[in-house]
Amino acid sequence: MKNVRYSLTCIVASTFFCVLLISSAIQSIAQSTAKAWLLALSKRDHALAIIDPATLKVLAKVPVGEDPHEVIASADGKTAYVSIYGGGSLHEINVIDLFTQKALPSIDTRPLFGPHGLDFSNGQLWFTAEGSKSVGRYDPATGKMDWSMGTGEDRTHMIYVTDKGKRIYTTNVASGTVSILTDTLVQPGRMAPPGAKAREEWEQTIIPVGKGSEGFDVSPDGKELWTAASESGKIFIIDLASKKLSETIDAKVNGANRLKFTPDGKLVFVSSLGTGDLAIYDASSRKEIKRISVGHGAAGIQMDPDGSRAFVACSADDNIAIIDIKTLSVIGHLDVGGMPDGLAWAIIR
Repeated sequence: MKNVRYSLTCIVASTFFCVLLISSAIQSIAQSTAKAWLLALSKRDHALAIIDPATLKVLAKVPVGEDPHEVIASADGKTAYVSIYGGGSLHEINVIDLFTQKALPSIDTRPLFGPHGLDFSNGQLWFTAEGSKSVGRYDPATGKMDWSMGTGEDRTHMIYVTDKGKRIYTTNVASGTVSILTDTLVQPGRMAPPGAKAREEWEQTIIPVGKGSEGFDVSPDGKELWTAASESGKIFIIDLASKKLSETIDAKVNGANRLKFTPDGKLVFVSSLGTGDLAIYDASSRKEIKRISVGHGAAGIQMDPDGSRAFVACSADDNIAIIDIKTLSVIGHLDVGGMPDGLAWAIIR
């Protein structure tokens, strides 16, 4: 009887120890993967892939709407937003809880149509509404769209918002322009009544670049905006202090789609959806230093926050090419589904 009791005690203790080990392992995995996730959209599969950047394993795929184009994460890395574009005809932004990997209620952007470019700044979601020639803002705290402004430009497509939400940059593809929207405090004039206060007024500066200017990025120091035109293959550089075009580079990146600075601001990557090339420029000298063939059509670009790798969505090849930034060479591929395009980081805070 004593032996039986002893055996049962050993079994219970052993089981408890195993449970502790498994629990510890799960906590360890959670801690190791809770720093950042790479998010990638598959247009063909209508899915958002959540990827562990350390192991390059797809942790989950979450269904999204019928025409997903861009994705962005909230500042705390807990929520993803996916624009459902429809060529400017749809009116939905999907919301995904990245921890439970489940869809939350979607955002209806009406009366704004064709949500495409996304950014998250100052605790709010900002988006372009291509079908309405506008940009809009959604506040997750109130669950409401609380601001919008028209650009009057054709195909207002991609967007970048400064940290305080006081300045917005967009590319307007068909118009071949860049819009700079600035939130300005206008002081009362001489004829204002006593006690009149300053009022908020948004102003727009339109800068002509080239037709088909779509992908763009702002330099890490905030001084320049670079965009590439698909029709001419040229790169246009805007001085953001003066709000003027400062330089044009005949880069010959025909079919240019996306453009991205490395985190240190030294290099600029430009993808070509037409040729599948990735052109790499020195930001200081404005010279091309390498051109890499990554497939038959290169689209979305994201940089590893530590500056070690670039991820390039090769839509025509159904994979994401992984580029070593130090050697500027392709070091692998990632399968996230058919026609990968929009990429983003979810930095867990």
